[in-house]
Amino acid sequence: MPIRLLPPATADRIAAGEVVERPAAVVKELVENALDAGARRIRLELEGGGIARVLVEDDGAGMAPGDLALCVERHATSKLPEEAMLFSIGTLGFRGEALPSIGAVARLGITTRPRGGEAHALAVEGGRKGAVQPAAGPPGTRVEVADLFFATPARRKFLRSPAREGEAALEALRRLAIAWPEVAFEAVLDGRSALRLEPADWQGRVRDLLGPGFAAACLPVEAGGDVALRGLAGGPAWGRPTMADQHLVVNRRPVKDPVLRAALRAAYREVMAPGRHPACALFLEVPPAEVDVNVHPMKTELRFRDAARVRGAVISALRRALGTGAVQAAPPPLAFHAPAPRPAQVQEAALPLGWAAPPPLAGPAPAPADHPLGRVLAQVLDCYILAEAPDGALVLVDQHAAHERLTHERLRAQLLDGAVATQPLLLPAVVETRHAPLLAEAAPELARLGVELEGFGPGAVLVRALPALLGAPDPAPLLAELAEELADSGEGLALANRLDAAVARLACHGSVRAGRRLSPAEMDALLRAMERTPRAATCSHGRPTFLKLGPSDFARLFGRG
Repeated sequence: MPIRLLPPATADRIAAGEVVERPAAVVKELVENALDAGARRIRLELEGGGIARVLVEDDGAGMAPGDLALCVERHATSKLPEEAMLFSIGTLGFRGEALPSIGAVARLGITTRPRGGEAHALAVEGGRKGAVQPAAGPPGTRVEVADLFFATPARRKFLRSPAREGEAALEALRRLAIAWPEVAFEAVLDGRSALRLEPADWQGRVRDLLGPGFAAACLPVEAGGDVALRGLAGGPAWGRPTMADQHLVVNRRPVKDPVLRAALRAAYREVMAPGRHPACALFLEVPPAEVDVNVHPMKTELRFRDAARVRGAVISALRRALGTGAVQAAPPPLAFHAPAPRPAQVQEAALPLGWAAPPPLAGPAPAPADHPLGRVLAQVLDCYILAEAPDGALVLVDQHAAHERLTHERLRAQLLDGAVATQPLLLPAVVETRHAPLLAEAAPELARLGVELEGFGPGAVLVRALPALLGAPDPAPLLAELAEELADSGEGLALANRLDAAVARLACHGSVRAGRRLSPAEMDALLRAMERTPRAATCSHGRPTFLKLGPSDFARLFGRG
């Protein structure tokens, strides 16, 4: 078949498929145009999930008649006055594809009025452009998109239900609202108010969109330099089943960038359970020349000039935020005001007949303020430590999980200092394992962890020393887990990461086990160590080490309203 040029309308509809895949993409492009135009108030209306109608109104700069006629032509833009600016983009849009793509697959109407000028309107239907006409309207721009994909019915079949499409469109608006907190946003879905946000600072906008519970459970993140970072990151206990609650903003642009998501995974790997994902709202500022946003028409992925530096900066900032003691990483206690005491005669009358009110008990002294995890009360089930915090809250500590984190951090500190202190075995132990070749090959790495071994035939290793911090564990299960960790990490993982993952396995074997009776002095020492140990709110596997129950928690448990 001979090669031929496609008709312009067909070519436009093919190109539109990369930019306009669903109503959410239409909302994203139109709102980005409004923000680039300097809008301070943006209103969105959706009908039928945006399939039937999308309306975006703004109070931005507006357009003159000549600009209005050009804005629906492919690759016409006001955002790249010079070609060289393609490598230092400071606006959300720049490709000049959004409006012509929308007009190619839908019915598009634009009414615009610059400040101090007259209003004009333009219509585009299935790629056919009308003439610019005088109109009426306030300063700013009003863009209406109706019958999305009427010109390409096959694409319409791939859309989801109006409810799903509407929610996706609102989510696109929310992500832009997080990135632009100084702008007011309003959304109406099928005639009902779905979102109303007044201008705020970034902390207020995060609280408004993600909820006060998220903000209360978050840790502040901040870093300076060429890669400036600020924001909030959820604590280890605030894990989510998906990455939907990861809000990443680079130079005021919401992104779903693999480099940044990989940095999140790396920072939380030791403090969050597998299969869970951290929640965050992080704002990065990078010199525009150091980041390429011209990777995909949707502009949600980036390419950093020095990706390793950006990834390292994000990981370091997150680890600093997460590297707090157990108390700092826990959510703050809720305020509680005790009810006024009842008169003595009422208290007497409330007692059953024949009972006398007991004399008031002289309670023990409360925990000092510098012991936030409180004073030890008891050990429960030979597994949990019960304590009373200075504010009266009840603290429950998982003794094994807590000691595992303490052991992990001590081993890690020794590893960073050069090598883990070893304890030679009185008699070298022969351990038979199918992983013997892997362990023997990794012997130099394991020696840095305090595990000294050598091959002992085809299916065994000879263990000569173990880390001193572990006491005297059985070498067989310990080596089985180390071999599993080495096999899972693979050769591609950096040595430091492989060793740190192995440290977590070692810590589990050297920790106080559930079922062991502890003395009051041992329990108190464990709590005090937790208060000064980084990342002590979770164990090496990401599970919480303690729970804190305040007055509101007890009221909820007992149905007290």
